[in-house]
Amino acid sequence: MDQPKLERLLRLMKMLTANTEYTIDDLAERLMMSRRTVYRYIDTFREAGFVIKKSGEHIRLDKESPHFKDISQLIHFTEEEAVILKSAIENIDDDNLLKQNLKRKLYSVYDNRTLADTIVKGRLSGIVHNLVGAIAEKRQVVLQAYRSARGAAVRDRRVEPFAFTTNYVNIWCYDTEDGLCKLFKTSRIGAVLPLGDEWAHEAEHREGFMDIFRMNGHDRHRIRLRLGMLAHNLLVEEYPLAERDLAPDGESHWLLETEVAGFAGVARFVAGLLDDVEIVDSPELKRYVADYFRRNAAVIAD
Repeated sequence: MDQPKLERLLRLMKMLTANTEYTIDDLAERLMMSRRTVYRYIDTFREAGFVIKKSGEHIRLDKESPHFKDISQLIHFTEEEAVILKSAIENIDDDNLLKQNLKRKLYSVYDNRTLADTIVKGRLSGIVHNLVGAIAEKRQVVLQAYRSARGAAVRDRRVEPFAFTTNYVNIWCYDTEDGLCKLFKTSRIGAVLPLGDEWAHEAEHREGFMDIFRMNGHDRHRIRLRLGMLAHNLLVEEYPLAERDLAPDGESHWLLETEVAGFAGVARFVAGLLDDVEIVDSPELKRYVADYFRRNAAVIAD
């Protein structure tokens, strides 16, 4: 198959697996090809073992097709990993012939899914291995001896795991006891016991909101910070996703305007850089930071 045909085939695959639904006419118009050619390419997918689904006049490629799942596991970046890679690539000299190829390849595989393609070593390797298997097979597991951050409770949790955050630090699960989607920290799991039961609540699987400070929750609070050079540099180094919410504000200053799931993460950042951070139009955050200092002052006094 020549390169132009291969490129059209890959573009068609991308459209058939997107969240938007397309008819044959839509596909033909967007790809600038005939309806006959679209049908021929779809037959190529079908003959290769992919599952084609139709809903009325709309057509799509089933992501559960075995071959598609194999392909999707080959290259997999989280949003934060992709930002870090993009930053590293941008630091390469512009006259380097590989730079544009690297950028093109990165953007071709960039997605916002949260299964981190990284290597986990030590005690967590077995835990992560079992969780990855449970996600692939859509099975329930028991998180044995899970140590909760609240109240230091240690108990088993029967869950349906469905998505990791960066570097396997946390995993999103549906808690069958509470009937809620929750984020569990992998380092607090004693062991993972795979079960034979399939997922029973897949329609309710939802990843919660995670802010640039890696805090998660159901609430969203808009904040604005004015940062000096030091605070700006430390922020983008520690929290790469913050860069998308930053804008220059005069010489050597930046405005950060973003949403946070809670104030704990941003308050810790602000507390360490009071001389270089100004809280702007965020009264709730100001009150939280003031309370933060009062609480910690009491601890120090004790």
